[in-house]
Amino acid sequence: MENLPSFNIIIFIVLCSHVTQFIPWQTLAKDLPCRTTCGSIQVKYPFGSGHGCGSPRFHPYIACSPEGDQLLLTTHTGSYPVTSISYTTSTLIITPPQMSTCTSMQQSPGLGIDWASPFQLGQSTFLLLSCTPPTSSLTIKGSPVCDTSSHLCASIYTCPSVIGLGLPLFPPTNTCCVYSPANFNSKGELDLQKLKCMGYASVVSLQEYPTDPSRWQYGVELQSRGGALDDYYTDNKCNACEISGGLCGYAPPVNSFVCLCSDTINTTIDCHSNSLQNQAELTWNSVSLPSSKEAVDGVSGWSSFLWSSLVKTPAYTVLCAVI
Repeated sequence: MENLPSFNIIIFIVLCSHVTQFIPWQTLAKDLPCRTTCGSIQVKYPFGSGHGCGSPRFHPYIACSPEGDQLLLTTHTGSYPVTSISYTTSTLIITPPQMSTCTSMQQSPGLGIDWASPFQLGQSTFLLLSCTPPTSSLTIKGSPVCDTSSHLCASIYTCPSVIGLGLPLFPPTNTCCVYSPANFNSKGELDLQKLKCMGYASVVSLQEYPTDPSRWQYGVELQSRGGALDDYYTDNKCNACEISGGLCGYAPPVNSFVCLCSDTINTTIDCHSNSLQNQAELTWNSVSLPSSKEAVDGVSGWSSFLWSSLVKTPAYTVLCAVI
């Protein structure tokens, strides 16, 4: 390496950069495979099952568990199972493990959503449980937050599991607060300690049984916010990729769009494009050189002299990996 001219090093750096603009590194697809399902949840763009999958805006917030059996939303307050996704309405529902339901009520530290994340609260109804009475006086920034006209507190307090919160059977409803629409604090959190409540339930739907809490659908609905990286241009490229049998993803560090076509080939267009056929020889990763001299000449136009220099110099592999 010490005897090699410095200009060869510079040329190879340019070569690595030039090639990877067209064919992202193989390790993106091989080492971290993207999934179409995670547990029972279908995973489609803009969501992804892991790093390099879907839109970069949703990583690291949305990812498949290491076991591959559960899609998770991760925030600064914990990881929460995703139980359903509506790609039509761009909403998802999470079920925090410490959220109360009719069958299980428990103390909870609260819930948080990162302000920088692409999510905001959807149309869930929060019920604050086992609060310091009377909840009619509960305020945030001087404004009352409880809907005292709602019947939901009286309904959920018929559930025998209220004893899990230290309440007696059929407790007084002035220890419960219907908080809807909910608004988290400046930290993006439902701060139960500050609200002086021990637990919470969140209801997505009453399921046509407004007085039977055992049949309600529990969970926290989140709405996906749009972003510059998921604009019309990117969405159309993803549609073409999915129609051709590929999965939509991105290539770090610039997070440019890629269509993941197999364990060895990625493309910036789709799996049926001519550019993919022309570049099929370039199935190389961050720790190996291109598979043939023709691949280098065909894409970059470099000379046989440069190729012979590369294959004789393993140290160039390190430079390519760093880039």
